[in-house]
Amino acid sequence: MIKLEDVKNNEEVKELVLGAQKQLDVLGYTEHSVRHIEIVSRRASYILTTLGYNEKEIELAKIAGYLHDIGNCINRVDHAHNGAILAYNILKDIGMNIKDRVEILMAIGNHDEKTGTAVSSISAALILADKSDVHRDRVVNKNLASFDIHDKVNYAVTNSELRVDSKKKVITLDLTIDTNICPMLDYFEIFMDRTMMSKYAAKFLDLWFELIINDTKLL
Repeated sequence: MIKLEDVKNNEEVKELVLGAQKQLDVLGYTEHSVRHIEIVSRRASYILTTLGYNEKEIELAKIAGYLHDIGNCINRVDHAHNGAILAYNILKDIGMNIKDRVEILMAIGNHDEKTGTAVSSISAALILADKSDVHRDRVVNKNLASFDIHDKVNYAVTNSELRVDSKKKVITLDLTIDTNICPMLDYFEIFMDRTMMSKYAAKFLDLWFELIINDTKLL
């Protein structure tokens, strides 16, 4: 069975991750490189592990999380679809079987809120993990005066935690936002689509999605 470490050590993957971030740096986007993909891989694994999924599904979720943004190396537009095809071919080259490749293809191809939706346990875990990574560490631009709304919202988030309660069947995204930097309304302005996508992904896993901001339950 192909493991996450096999993927991390692949030279093509390393270069695609670097290239994706290089392009996004030029475009002024938030960080989508090693920090982000490590968090998404880890959180996707945590979700399925806590819910009692088997070892193979957990490993596939880890891999999907690590590879989900490599399509940014081609273009930010359609990065989910491009990334799915790139990942499929790389995983084929390193010997992953067709069934597992298709699972990862579906998950990566459906992780963007503009075109995707939860279609499997792996894709649902990937969506929840990806959309939960809102944090000031993702802001590449350090000039507060030139922040756009995405920079401002991410920079305002000083803590972001994702928790799963398998007994209560609840998944909670708990954020701490510095409202001196950004009002909570701005968060919903840019993240409403992501929040609704997370809610549906949670439902796919038979969970209720909760959003807590500054100790106030909003969903």
